[in-house]
Amino acid sequence: MLQNSAIADVRTHISAIRPAGADVAILSMNCPEIAASARPGNFVNIKVNATDQPLLRRPFCIHNVHGDTIDVMVKNVGRGTSLLCEASCGESLLVLGPLGNSFGVGTGDFDTALLVSGGIGTAPMLFLEKTLAAAGIPFHHLVGGRSHADLLTVGLSNVTTSTDDGSEGFHGNVVQLLEKHLAEQTDAGRVKVFACGPNPMLRALARFCRDRAIPCELSLESVMGCGVGICYGCMVELSNADGEKESILLCREGPVIDGNRFTA
Repeated sequence: MLQNSAIADVRTHISAIRPAGADVAILSMNCPEIAASARPGNFVNIKVNATDQPLLRRPFCIHNVHGDTIDVMVKNVGRGTSLLCEASCGESLLVLGPLGNSFGVGTGDFDTALLVSGGIGTAPMLFLEKTLAAAGIPFHHLVGGRSHADLLTVGLSNVTTSTDDGSEGFHGNVVQLLEKHLAEQTDAGRVKVFACGPNPMLRALARFCRDRAIPCELSLESVMGCGVGICYGCMVELSNADGEKESILLCREGPVIDGNRFTA
């Protein structure tokens, strides 16, 4: 989980917008400086318009990188995300990144990657999938949602889904799906879990992995007004190696963390 030091503040334009699900859009932007050094798990902070309303930038995981272009996945949940989802191609944006650390893909301590996500938590998973595939590492996506409408699997391959209401895939939550998958896949060798999603899901997943000694990395979400540790808006409480509570700035020490720190 390395921190990215090559950060650029880029004035760019939206080159494409395409729907990905209910109230969800994927925005493409030409950002060569960011694309060149981005790694799966990094995020960008976007100034959504030229006015001071909203004042602060909004953080988004880098969903994909193709050439000089980066994609972000945006769910319409408030003023800032609404402006992005309703934007038009050609609109100007300020994009700061790549920020934060990244998933530990090249560690050599696992044979198969299990990419576990819930809802908009699939946002960083396409970029992670492409990086794993390029390295020749087998992977499998486990994607959960409350119902069929909440499943965001566009562009992903090798996917198994779960829904709380049973409307698609396995009837249950994504942690239960992971348990079922592990019981059925006995030839996967050493597995490692990479996850993103709502905090309750991530806590349950972290406990599940800790109890079974499965290495697990989580991408957490928080308000990140500056993205570089100045505003102190993204402080979260985690456990340290001694099990004691400590606060970190997620934009500087995350957003990717060791799952063992998020089990309380």
